[in-house]
Amino acid sequence: MEQCACVERELDKVLQKFLTYGQHCEQSLEELLHYVGQLRAELANAALQGTPLSATLSLVMSQCCRKIKDTVQKLASDHKDIHSSVSRVGKAIDRNFDSEICGVVSDAVWDSREKQQQILQLAIVEHLYQQGMLSVAEELCQESTLNVDLDFKQPFLELNRILEALHEQDLGPALEWAVSHRQRLLELNSSLEFKLHRLHFIRLLTGGPEKQLEALSYARHFQPFARLHQREIQVMMGSLVYLRLGLEKSPYCHLLDSSHWAEICETFTRDACSLLGLSVESPLSVSFASGCVALPVLMNIKAVIEQRQCTGVWSHKDELPIEIELGMKCWYHSVFACPILRQQTSDSNPPIKLICGHVISRDALNKLINGGKLKCPYCPMEQNPADGKRIIF
Repeated sequence: MEQCACVERELDKVLQKFLTYGQHCEQSLEELLHYVGQLRAELANAALQGTPLSATLSLVMSQCCRKIKDTVQKLASDHKDIHSSVSRVGKAIDRNFDSEICGVVSDAVWDSREKQQQILQLAIVEHLYQQGMLSVAEELCQESTLNVDLDFKQPFLELNRILEALHEQDLGPALEWAVSHRQRLLELNSSLEFKLHRLHFIRLLTGGPEKQLEALSYARHFQPFARLHQREIQVMMGSLVYLRLGLEKSPYCHLLDSSHWAEICETFTRDACSLLGLSVESPLSVSFASGCVALPVLMNIKAVIEQRQCTGVWSHKDELPIEIELGMKCWYHSVFACPILRQQTSDSNPPIKLICGHVISRDALNKLINGGKLKCPYCPMEQNPADGKRIIF
């Protein structure tokens, strides 16, 4: 992060110079235009009177031409100074970052160059779909000849259609979607449908006393949620007392907070992605954020390995040379480490549950077999190795 901070400082200097130059340029040109305008008016006045050009006006014109030339030269000189600042940003990037980032990972990680390119293109397209940039994603698919079927696109199209409606404060599509997926949302312990009904109820309250009967009638939608959201429903019912006086100056003014719309967009995105089997953040953005954390560490390790001439230590394929902490945000599934071999299990070395209930890796099980029998390393129970069962986390 220190390298990023160094580059950012140089970039801030350039931006500040651009801002100062722009203000100075605008001010200088305005003064020059004002000066030339006054001279033009004097010349026009002299022409109307039919008097010949006086020596004073000739001198003023010469001074004006000189001033224009000096101003243009000064602005051009200041602009050249900015070029040197921009070049310093490039030097700061070269100084603080290794341009050979690709050398950190061996080409053996990818099946082929074509496969690598296809995976990257698909990740970019998925990111564009998830960000709502549908036309850009379609254009990229056409130019890259990437074949993306409709089943892949459909969840993103539906998600963005509903989010666009929510940004326009139209609750209809979201409510329709939540009602049609009610059972699955309940299985996720989602409060999305209740929050949508609550927001619609609040919109009715903003209509004043004229909407009171309609709001009371709509309150029937809260009945299925009475047990879990009793307190929130009581608050909304209590707000009806202040409807004639105006909710803006009542103890219930927090109901009118615009942050409820941002909250409902976040809730819908999170719950819809969980239900549709999508990640809230695109794999590309997660990979990029993880890479920003991991790459500096891996580059340092690569430099040490090359310096000590032990390039065979790290195979690149299945594991990293050291553990890199990416934070809880990047924990997507459970991980089991064998307590015997102290290694993380994998598809080729899965966790095995013994009859006694203890779990070890398959490699550890094979090492512990003696005479066709296996004795659990944690309890004295002897058993047949074939009785062990693979566990899927």
